[in-house]
Amino acid sequence: MTRGNSMITPNKHYVTPSSLSTPSSPTLSVPLTMPTSNGIPPPTFDLPLHDSNAPDIITANVQKLTEQTPNPRHKFIFQTLVKHLHQLVNETSLTTDEFMVAIDFLTRTGQNKGMMMLSAVLGVAALVGTLNDHVADGATANSFLGPYFMEDAADVDFGESITSEGKGDYMYVEGRVLTTDGQPIPNAIIDTWENDANGLYDIEYADRSHPDCRGRLRSDDNGRFGYRAVVPIAYAAHGDGPVSELLCLLGRHNMRASHLHIVVQAPGFRKLVTALYPEGCDYLRSDCIFGVKKSLVVSLKDIVDDEEARKRGFPRGGSFKLLQYDIVLLTEEQSAALCARMEEERGVITGHGKC
Repeated sequence: MTRGNSMITPNKHYVTPSSLSTPSSPTLSVPLTMPTSNGIPPPTFDLPLHDSNAPDIITANVQKLTEQTPNPRHKFIFQTLVKHLHQLVNETSLTTDEFMVAIDFLTRTGQNKGMMMLSAVLGVAALVGTLNDHVADGATANSFLGPYFMEDAADVDFGESITSEGKGDYMYVEGRVLTTDGQPIPNAIIDTWENDANGLYDIEYADRSHPDCRGRLRSDDNGRFGYRAVVPIAYAAHGDGPVSELLCLLGRHNMRASHLHIVVQAPGFRKLVTALYPEGCDYLRSDCIFGVKKSLVVSLKDIVDDEEARKRGFPRGGSFKLLQYDIVLLTEEQSAALCARMEEERGVITGHGKC
């Protein structure tokens, strides 16, 4: 059945009870759910009808209706969305077939819970995160939390290991948790996790019996922290669905640059979600979700000293990589002030002091 030039699929959302049919009467279709009005009346102003030779009227009508949006911020966002979306259609002379392919792609992406990954590979997630990463006075930048955080990380004492033996090349991580004034923050809770030499996180193993390559520790009275880990490696972003198809279509790889996740919390300070990216990774500058920030790139020092390796607790001794990085936190007051300034610039005053 067709309506105009559109194909309508019959009997997809309708049932035909046999009790409504008689030999002398036509079959009646009964909707499973009856759509109802949302209660909003038609506009009080006139909207011109468009025609094939006047497509711009469509855009103008949509924008005129969007003018009715009560919330100023919502109105601004959707007017801008309509402007650029319609501009894309016009500039590309999008065909009906291309439009339907795009709709199918977005539908399948949503069904595969891939919308966040889609936004990430298009750089949108990174852009939003960067625009909302309110840092100042040398505070450590935020990064993606990622899908592999778990609450069951084991508590790790200073200098102990977050990994079991044989998970990869030895690495020792050390630094301090500081205020923007350089004062130590004692007893800060540090969650950290990473992948192993196979490029896998512990929760990706079917036989996972305990947390591995992850741990929870605290800074000491001088703000210092230290723990044994392994050198993280680059890995392929998961999925063989629509987003993977898109990357292949664009001729782009699906690799994430190697990184070490860190989350730091302390009373009176803004929670930090970040990651450190060792330099030298082949995918550092083309990370498939654009997650690498310049300030989060770190160097790994080669320590070729068997005695030092054993002193730090590495069972096999030999050599290890040393990652040294100081973490700087914003106070809640500093964060609130930065957020308030940003919201005022955007014209969105919420009063909650958080972004």
